[in-house]
Amino acid sequence: MRHSKELILECKKILLETKADLLNRAKNTKGNLSAFADDKGGDEGDQTVRLLAESDAVANQERIRFMLVEIENALMRIENSKFGICEETEELIEPDRLLAIPWTRLSIEGAEIREAMQKRYVQK
Repeated sequence: MRHSKELILECKKILLETKADLLNRAKNTKGNLSAFADDKGGDEGDQTVRLLAESDAVANQERIRFMLVEIENALMRIENSKFGICEETEELIEPDRLLAIPWTRLSIEGAEIREAMQKRYVQK
């Protein structure tokens, strides 16, 4: 039970390209954060705007970090021959889903199961 080698190679290519893009974005965001740290002047309005922009930059940095972790995990699954297997159902993840979201760990069915479980625990 494995996906074709061509599909896995295409997903790996997408993962590596996305990783490179995210690392560039992280570098740019880090540069923006440095600019905020250097700028301490201005009135309350300027400081508020700067704090809001800094908060957005930190949130963006956190999203990038999360995505990089997911991509690294997907690359490890490729190396361990566990790529494309749903963590919830242990069935193959749909090829179209992998091409769209190659770092996904869940099939559509697995995602629905996990979502239903989360809703169930949230309601209690």
